[in-house]
Amino acid sequence: MRAWAAMKNSLSGLGFAVREESAFRQELTLAVILIPVGLFLPVGPVEQVLLVGSVLLVLIVELLNSGVEAAIDRISYETHALSKRAKDFGSAAVMIALILCGFTWVSLLWPLVGAWAR
Repeated sequence: MRAWAAMKNSLSGLGFAVREESAFRQELTLAVILIPVGLFLPVGPVEQVLLVGSVLLVLIVELLNSGVEAAIDRISYETHALSKRAKDFGSAAVMIALILCGFTWVSLLWPLVGAWAR
């Protein structure tokens, strides 16, 4: 029963993120495009895991960032240096995940593009 309740809560969280978080929707749109591309590219299974995993990591970090922001907003909407710092840390984490995703895709696709160009 705990696993069922946990799954319901997880799906509720995903649904809320899709409805209420524009950044998550943008990254989810990117994931819907990139994940199938990553699965069908002529690369090995390890490279596929890296391509898909880097995209999923962006979604994971965005969900955690949204959770931090929601908790901070629950505490107070007042401007406070520590609240700003917490939100900025979350934003920086998303940025780093996006950079890692981009670096992974460029690194793994560069040889393919070079081979196709010849």
